[in-house]
Amino acid sequence: MSVSEPLSTLAATYRPFTRDDIAAAHALSLEVKWPHRAEDWRFVADAGSGFVALSGERIVGTALCWKYGEDGASLGMVIVAPDQQGRGIGRELMERLLEALGPRTTVLHATPAGQPLYEKLGFSAIGTINQHQSADFRVPQITLAPDERLRPLQPADTPRLIELASCASGLDRGALLPALLEIAQGVVLERSGEVHGFALLRPFGRGHAIGPVVTLRSADDTARDAQALIAHCLAANANAFTRIDTPGDSGLTPWLEVLGMPRVDTVIKMSRNGTPAHDASVVQFAIVNQALG
Repeated sequence: MSVSEPLSTLAATYRPFTRDDIAAAHALSLEVKWPHRAEDWRFVADAGSGFVALSGERIVGTALCWKYGEDGASLGMVIVAPDQQGRGIGRELMERLLEALGPRTTVLHATPAGQPLYEKLGFSAIGTINQHQSADFRVPQITLAPDERLRPLQPADTPRLIELASCASGLDRGALLPALLEIAQGVVLERSGEVHGFALLRPFGRGHAIGPVVTLRSADDTARDAQALIAHCLAANANAFTRIDTPGDSGLTPWLEVLGMPRVDTVIKMSRNGTPAHDASVVQFAIVNQALG
């Protein structure tokens, strides 16, 4: 092979992702018009592991995964440079991740274009996620019940938040939640003095992201509890770009659109090696993000 041969014809090589790859990974995500900042890459890289694909010295593909407890996982940040697509790089990266994850129940969020590949790798669709975002939204007034109040979260709340987030997602959030709390501000919904739900707001992408949003299922109005938490976060970020990713069956899409938070995309939630075991008494109204689940 001559030194003048086009880079796109070089055989791709693979190695583990390192922190030194963040700048190149960020540049690659900008190339495919993802909103992630270098700081967002740093957070997900520190929380997980993965692989890069190289053509010559250039990073042309990335894929990361995150292990939750003994038997759960998610994967994401799967990117292949536009001029390198169609060479099997994405599949090779996925296969390396899946080998590392073994029999863990693993979730991902797929575009319609990526869904066929993931199905071939053993994933099945289990739901959808609607992405809402805007900087021009209305902050609603949500009336709480007499025995309810919203308050800032406190360090002592962390074990309860981990419990709620783990039950709602079906994934062990024992390691992820404390890391999120280092970069997020949050609000807790108390009912009769007990933590009934919570929401986090953190810097992400073009502005801020709300998520996760989790509440106990209520005999009164579970959606209203989630709306109260989301409204608090919107008020904290008024007139600034805000994103929230909600399950398609949450029922929140019409409400968010009325507020001026339009749905801009929908992805397919998929799972492999079974489905995360959710606790039906707890509801997740917004996910952390599409990589971390």
